Amino acid sequence: MESCLFCKIVRGEIPCNRVYEDAEVLAFHDIHPAAPIHFMLIPKLHIASLTELEDQHHDLLGKMMLLVPRLAQEQGCTDGFRTVINTGRVGGQEVYHLHIHIIGGMERLPVMIHHQR
Repeated sequence: MESCLFCKIVRGEIPCNRVYEDAEVLAFHDIHPAAPIHFMLIPKLHIASLTELEDQHHDLLGKMMLLVPRLAQEQGCTDGFRTVINTGRVGGQEVYHLHIHIIGGMERLPVMIHHQR
């Protein structure tokens, strides 16, 4: 995708503070962190969101999920972390390129969603 922000980062058109990179994925620090540790893991392949995943993405998504705890630990999340995948407008997705937020580095992260009565 020519205009996708994360595709531009993958292509090196926009700089990022890399955490990890290989042929299939890229992890980099969020420019508006929600916690002391906040980075994202994205596939280099443009996939707009979780709703766009197909059977052919099985290995890629599995690889990403296995990388999350390793990278979180390396970044200092030694006592837990939160993973967030916002999907679609209602889910709060702002950049339509699949990405996993990894958030931690606090004594305790705030409650994400309060129960409604």
